[in-house]
Amino acid sequence: MIMLMTFIVSYGQNERKVIREGIKDYEKGDFDDAEVQFRKAESIDHDSYEAGFNTGAALYGQEKYEETAKQYRSMLDQADDDEKTAQVWHNIGNSLLEAQQYGPSIEAYKNSLRKNPSDMDTKYNLAYAKQKLKEQQQQQQQQKNQDNKNQGENNKDQNKGQQDQGQEQQDQDQQQQNQDQQKKMEQQDQQDHQQQPVPRQISKEDAQRMLDAIQHQEKQVKEKVDKKKAAVAKVKTEKDW
Repeated sequence: MIMLMTFIVSYGQNERKVIREGIKDYEKGDFDDAEVQFRKAESIDHDSYEAGFNTGAALYGQEKYEETAKQYRSMLDQADDDEKTAQVWHNIGNSLLEAQQYGPSIEAYKNSLRKNPSDMDTKYNLAYAKQKLKEQQQQQQQQKNQDNKNQGENNKDQNKGQQDQGQEQQDQDQQQQNQDQQKKMEQQDQQDHQQQPVPRQISKEDAQRMLDAIQHQEKQVKEKVDKKKAAVAKVKTEKDW
């Protein structure tokens, strides 16, 4: 929890009055108005430790944690004793803790305990910050492992996609090759068909002459066969005598 300076030791009535108005706003939860009042007090007295310290508290109430840490760091040179220095480092640690900057918050709490080793709130916050840092590191490692897993799966899917694409291209090439070969065979068949001699039509006279030649040849064959039959019959008769 952020510490608020409620005791006021200042050099002018105006500054004191403004800081009191800021504290009233702060206690009502009007952190924006409280910041305005505390900064107004700072403008009246630039060296006012209380005004600067409470400005940091108002920023913290608005959840402006990094700006809060910056404000309190600027207060370190104005902290003139160990108690004030411990308070400033404690508030820096709280701001960084809320900003989830656990490593720097741990260092801030350690600095606070060096000035006030018996502060139980700071000890508790230090232990809590260490636990949150451990959880953060575990989450980061888990996220890293998940990212690596996702990347591996993406690479696997990408490789599979490339393989599928390569197979598809190979199938297309084979199909094109088959089509080219089929087309080539069809062209060759057509060319061979064109080169075959076309039968010439014969006249009636040529046809008659061819028919006469065939009949004459058949007649000669028949006469030869008849002569052979007669010779065989003659030889058989002479044996019976």
